[in-house]
Amino acid sequence: MTHQIHVIGGGLAGSEAAWQLAEAGISVRLSEMRGVEATPAHQTDSLAELVCSNSFRSDDPHNAVGLIHAEMRALGSLIMRTADAHRVPAGSALAVDRDGYAEAVTDAIARHPNIELVRERVDALPEGPAIVATGPLTAEALAGSIGAATGADALAFFDAIAPIVHHHSIDMDVAWMASRWDKPDSSGATTKDYINCPMTKEQYHAFHQALIDGEKGEFKDWEKNTPYFDGCMPIEVMAERGVETLRYGPMKPVGLDNPRTGRWPYAVVQLRQDNALGTLWNIVGFQTKLKHAEQVRIFRTIPGLEKAEFARLGGLHRNTFIQSPKLLDPELRLKSRPNIRFAGQITGCEGYVESAAIGLLAGRFAAAELLGKAMTPPPPMTALGALLGHITGGADAETYQPMNINFGLFPPLEDAKGGRKRKADRKAMYSERASEALKEWIAA
Repeated sequence: MTHQIHVIGGGLAGSEAAWQLAEAGISVRLSEMRGVEATPAHQTDSLAELVCSNSFRSDDPHNAVGLIHAEMRALGSLIMRTADAHRVPAGSALAVDRDGYAEAVTDAIARHPNIELVRERVDALPEGPAIVATGPLTAEALAGSIGAATGADALAFFDAIAPIVHHHSIDMDVAWMASRWDKPDSSGATTKDYINCPMTKEQYHAFHQALIDGEKGEFKDWEKNTPYFDGCMPIEVMAERGVETLRYGPMKPVGLDNPRTGRWPYAVVQLRQDNALGTLWNIVGFQTKLKHAEQVRIFRTIPGLEKAEFARLGGLHRNTFIQSPKLLDPELRLKSRPNIRFAGQITGCEGYVESAAIGLLAGRFAAAELLGKAMTPPPPMTALGALLGHITGGADAETYQPMNINFGLFPPLEDAKGGRKRKADRKAMYSERASEALKEWIAA
């Protein structure tokens, strides 16, 4: 059939985007490479295959990921409808029968009268309207075409992820704000841009040994031949090079006077603001292959981070994603080629649900444009709006790394009475505010 838009990639994002377009009456060509060419990660040629876990994580609407579940259901998500139909016991989490779920998504797509499912590899960006949802293992030729359209330095092939901490969980009675030597910015203003966590000699040596002894994750088969480079050396690999290596690298204390002692600490862990709201802070230089439980245990020994709440834990793996905050407009269009939208993990979102959510939005934006209608982005108070805002401008483009949905991406809560809320109360307030905002957006 003649198509009005080309969706490239039949993962969660591409399947959801195609469904949203088709349900709006748009004819879609959905191209999926599996069926004619395998990938290193997938086991089947089913659409929306779950490569790793079978869990969509928490389904509690007072959790950020549970909230995005609810919002997607309200917008007719194929991925959520199918996941609900193939749910298996998992407590408060949403886990699915992996094969039954993927087969049902494939069947729904194949049967839709407005979708032509084609098993083919696409090697270049189309000239007409398209959504690229090829995921973190985008084929080499298409990745080259994307690089040509965006600039080679805007496409990452190695994912060096440092942990991110919620600002409210950092103990500022221990940590302090400063930049090294308090150097002024280009305007001459004094800067105190980093949160600094000091360590004594004894604390540093204990921390160094914990990094050496900590349990590490293994590279997947397709990652094993991807070499480290200096810009993303895991913190524990640096530690193995010598006890003093970290003190001359990311934990260098020089130029950082602790205002409580008037002296440089023996070592310092620095955190850098990671989003425009200032709610999320990145632990500088702490990309790691430590297992997640080990990261929490070890990094909470850092003074000032004893009660740290992590929005994202560290990692290092093969990936393909674009610098979305610099390249995409608020409707997920490539600024240099607005006929092309991007969706899913290639935009720098992390996780099954997040990928499908961005696919849902890309499909709806594209459908509105093709039908000559206007669609405003969802409000930033919603989970969908918060994730979209982070991808399309809320994050720092130069340090941009994949991210799961979390309340640190939302505008801060207004507390007229002052004081800090309990964690459970904050979550409930975020969710209630988001629910009302989504209702108003849908009604409008």
